[in-house]
Amino acid sequence: MKDEELSAKYRPDHLAYLDARMAEGKVRAKGRFTDGSGGLVIYQAETEEDVEELVKHDPYIVQGARTYEIRQWDAEFAE
Repeated sequence: MKDEELSAKYRPDHLAYLDARMAEGKVRAKGRFTDGSGGLVIYQAETEEDVEELVKHDPYIVQGARTYEIRQWDAEFAE
């Protein structure tokens, strides 16, 4: 978190943005950490650059409220 006040202000916009990406199939899961240290968004995309483009349009990032780290994950899901 870069700015707690901005995070609170833009939380509704951030959540709406993620919900819209989820509806598009670009976000597979999202949620905040229970210790309050941030959250995790699991994006589905072809490339890391595609994910970074999505992240850069998140209101939290646009407004300077939060930072981000992108990590690739080779996931396996139960059927």
